[in-house]
Amino acid sequence: MLANCNIREIPDQVGDDEPLYSIIFLYLSMSETKLFQSYKQKPNIDEHYDVICIGSGLGSLTTASILSRKGMKVLVCEKHTTPGGYTHVFTRNDYEWDVGLHYVGDMERMGSLLRVVFEYITDKNLKWADMGEVYDKIIIKDRVYEYLKGLQPWKERMKEYFPAEKDARAIDKYVELLFDVNKTSKGYFMQKALWGFVQFLASPFLGRGYEKFSKRTTKEVLDEISENEELKAVLSAQFGDYGMPPSKSSFVIHAAVALHYMNGGFYPVGGSEEIFNTIAPSILASGGNILIGAGVKEILIENGVAKGVVMEDEKVIKGDVVVSGAGVHITYNNLIPQQDKFRIKHMDEAIKLPQSYGHLSLYIGLKHTAEELDLPKANYWIYPNGTDHDKAIDLFLLDYNNEFPVVYISFPASKNPLFTEKYPGRSTIEIITVAKYDWFKDWEGTKWKKRGEVYDALKEKFAQRLLEFLYKYEPQVKGKIDHYELSTPITTKHFCNYLNGEIYGLDHDPNRFAKDFLRPHTPIKNLFLTGQDIVTVGIAGALMSGVLTASTITKSNIVGEITKAMKENAAE
Repeated sequence: MLANCNIREIPDQVGDDEPLYSIIFLYLSMSETKLFQSYKQKPNIDEHYDVICIGSGLGSLTTASILSRKGMKVLVCEKHTTPGGYTHVFTRNDYEWDVGLHYVGDMERMGSLLRVVFEYITDKNLKWADMGEVYDKIIIKDRVYEYLKGLQPWKERMKEYFPAEKDARAIDKYVELLFDVNKTSKGYFMQKALWGFVQFLASPFLGRGYEKFSKRTTKEVLDEISENEELKAVLSAQFGDYGMPPSKSSFVIHAAVALHYMNGGFYPVGGSEEIFNTIAPSILASGGNILIGAGVKEILIENGVAKGVVMEDEKVIKGDVVVSGAGVHITYNNLIPQQDKFRIKHMDEAIKLPQSYGHLSLYIGLKHTAEELDLPKANYWIYPNGTDHDKAIDLFLLDYNNEFPVVYISFPASKNPLFTEKYPGRSTIEIITVAKYDWFKDWEGTKWKKRGEVYDALKEKFAQRLLEFLYKYEPQVKGKIDHYELSTPITTKHFCNYLNGEIYGLDHDPNRFAKDFLRPHTPIKNLFLTGQDIVTVGIAGALMSGVLTASTITKSNIVGEITKAMKENAAE
């Protein structure tokens, strides 16, 4: 049985004078348990690997795990000092926070594809905690609407909130549309794994139904089924999960997220770091390596073929296949050598694709348990401006002194049943809102934690404004906060290496879903992409991007293979 990795010996940050690489090692104990630990030292890196993955986000880890299980030796290179991408955690003053994962849907149904894939790449070692009957609370100018777990309870509660007959019909129609999009999505994403002549022939047919929905915005669809502004605001209230308000987002991303959570919210037992901890063993067990503090300078390309990577210290590591999970902009802008950029025929078009919004995240620590403070498991989605999400976003991005358009509050210590075991007598809270990278552009090039008094004062101003929302809806925590700190888009850029500190990669507008080149295969032979840019946003999108990338590389039906393997294991 493969056990978890333990990476807690690695500090959150290293100084400029620290060694470049650290490695995740595999050690065998005297028992049958396999224990993984991290040590800061120069690793023994092989000169050649079957596959090299750039970045250790969920897309790269899923790709690496699947290929490792097929007998390939995979190297994962992570620039940050903690692996996991947006699923990693950081610690400060004996507190721990997730940086990107706040809840995941579709984990209760035994046969759900998302659950099956997670069980496959983690050997069923990743467990999920149910957030309970209410997973999201929507607050629109102090009016509270609860999202209930389960399609029927959710529909019934919505109809209780909006009892008019025409509103009830609108709710039924809305749910029908969610499922209509879901039915057409399979073919659209399937064709992304095809390439060459087969892809040319199949794409128009596989993506036809999905294309009809993807061309329309969420607002257009909701306006067509209802005239009730309050109802439409409640139905679109999870837009923060994909980063675009109704008039700008494609309806297909809204439908994917809404349906994803319809059966409730779930949280990794032990925290989001358990995603990396339970996937890594499969990569290491097949002879692969996972490097941290190991930035890739560029992809090594010879005669139009990817041959490996050049590290930031100029070390060359060869590989038969290179997979970039760094996102479309970083890959094409920064990692493709200048002399090879001409090979990417869609280069200019790709670079012009807009990024999603940046965000502010306030991380809060309390010297009381979640139980003592009676902290909820459900997330808050707070809309202080009322029902017009688009107008609220526009006003705030125009001037950050205006009211926040949305405030999201998450209670990870309540969701994680092992939190008090890891941190006795403590709890944490996270508050998030949107932000503009340009507000912080003056501090580009400055060092983390050393950006100066003006920057710190601006952060403090935002932090105090966000805390007021926490005190309003959970007043018992006032006076009990032991620690808090705010991250900005420039912090996100520093640690997660996105172009403008965006958390969701490319925008999910209708234009994005029309771009045929957002797929694993690239014009450079043996170079592939993975991550949320080639599928959709979030944990589900990143996970399935890894499946698509592995399918493209091996030219096989990975979903079918995983489903078959899990059925055989269940029968044993």
